[in-house]
Amino acid sequence: MQLSPDSTILFHYGFVTINATILFTWLVMGLLVLSSWLVTRNLSTGPVVSRRQNFLESIISMILGQVGDVTRQPPERFLPFLGTLFIFVAVSNLLSVIPGFKPPTGSLSTTTALALCVLVAVPAYGIIDSGLGEYLKNYIRPTPLMLPFNITGEISRTLALAVRLFGNVMSGSMIGGILLAIAPLIFPVIMQLLGLLTGLVQAYIFAILAGVYIAAGLKVHEETVQVKIHHEEH
Repeated sequence: MQLSPDSTILFHYGFVTINATILFTWLVMGLLVLSSWLVTRNLSTGPVVSRRQNFLESIISMILGQVGDVTRQPPERFLPFLGTLFIFVAVSNLLSVIPGFKPPTGSLSTTTALALCVLVAVPAYGIIDSGLGEYLKNYIRPTPLMLPFNITGEISRTLALAVRLFGNVMSGSMIGGILLAIAPLIFPVIMQLLGLLTGLVQAYIFAILAGVYIAAGLKVHEETVQVKIHHEEH
């Protein structure tokens, strides 16, 4: 049993190696780009909209509501990033029901790359919100001695995010493989349904945690500004 799609080599020539993780990541990205183009073309701004547009707007409204509840910030600014994370992870996991498809989220390299995107997004949103100098000061508050601890916290949080998603997807695949080997006539349908549910849950958790981390960085800045205002008033 292969634990990761990284071990499935599909093409190798010289220093160029294409494994299942790379191939299926490209396929998911291509599918998402094509689907986005098909879904968003011919959108109407008038009073009468199609069922397709109505369904799309309902999904966007639901995601905006979830993002707003988590971040306590205007959700529109976070929608492109968090929405993309959710859709990519969800589609990757849901497509695992197709025979022969190996979800790229079952690779530690993919989940690490996604977690690194979150690692970059957290300070990026903070810098946009408060400026580079003011954001960097958060790493040395309340004392410069906290600098190594704050940096270590950022890195460990990113690693936890990557390992969490990888471990859940990998363990689900292992359990499914074991059960199918033991009783191939009983468990296939049940495992497919559980796989769909688990894939959606993991995508939701990953996106929500990313939103929590971003919101936490912005909240530190807001609390700092409020403290400064309080001192100036007194």
